[in-house]
Amino acid sequence: MLYPWQTEDWQRLAGLRGRLPHALLIHGQQGIGKRDLALHFAQGLLCDTPRADGQPCGTCAACHWFSQGNHPDFTVVRPEALEAAGDADTDDSGKKKAPSKVIRMEQVRALIDTVGIGTHRAGLRLVVVYPLDALQSEGANALLKTLEEPPPSTVFLLVTDRLDRVLPTILSRCRQFSVQRPAQADALAWLRGQGVGDAEAQLALAGGSPLTALHATEAEEQPLQRWLVSQLAAGAGFDALGAAEHLQKMPVPAVLGILQRWTYDLLSACLAAAQPPRYFPREQAAVTRCAQATDAHRLQAFLARLVNHRRSENHPLAARLVMEAVFLEYRQLFQ
Repeated sequence: MLYPWQTEDWQRLAGLRGRLPHALLIHGQQGIGKRDLALHFAQGLLCDTPRADGQPCGTCAACHWFSQGNHPDFTVVRPEALEAAGDADTDDSGKKKAPSKVIRMEQVRALIDTVGIGTHRAGLRLVVVYPLDALQSEGANALLKTLEEPPPSTVFLLVTDRLDRVLPTILSRCRQFSVQRPAQADALAWLRGQGVGDAEAQLALAGGSPLTALHATEAEEQPLQRWLVSQLAAGAGFDALGAAEHLQKMPVPAVLGILQRWTYDLLSACLAAAQPPRYFPREQAAVTRCAQATDAHRLQAFLARLVNHRRSENHPLAARLVMEAVFLEYRQLFQ
């Protein structure tokens, strides 16, 4: 499906139908609908009777197969954690294993085997890979070989939020397609239509991404996120160890994401005091107070360290220790 703000993106994408590249890298901010746009485009390319604007008809045999997830010429490669079933596998001892958050080498090998045979309907074969940055180095190199010598009639739609984490060699084999963040008015109208209360604050916290804002309202840890913001506002009085203990069951990516956004607002307040905070506009007084107690140099260095922490946020050795470390670093900004 398409979201209301994707009309222009669809027009640009549909314009490529007559000169399709073998690999299209769709990138942009998280939570703006890139994956859904790629899937809709794939369905439109496989549709037997597409509409004049390239959108799938939704009624032909190909569209029925696609919607049921069994079109013979369509393949999706994604981490197990994003699979609809979401059931954990078991290891040799019978214990449940958490679904993988990366695209495993076995999945890439299966994809290579699939595209190595002819198409079933004598037309295009579509492959959607998301998020592309979930590929590990071995799998990325294997996919690169396929992109260098693409099978006939095969189109790869690669989706990522993090263009900086994609191998330069893969980037060079793809045509890039940037998806723009929706206008604030469009995003707010859609969120309110979804029944989201306090849509403005939620959209600001999500950095303007409506899907991220919607998912945040449904997250069980939202009260903990609000509590964390109230504690960060204490600046030098922040109880780093107590906060880590209180939040130890909260996902590390969520904690680091809140801290990163809060620090960004502090840095912005240091550099341009007249500008309202981007992520926490309702906390402007606290942001200003904390920003005045530190300086831009310290905040920039801390943000750089947060980026390093986020590279391994999905696989921390000890979640509580990670939180303690970053919270202690945060408190030192004001000492």
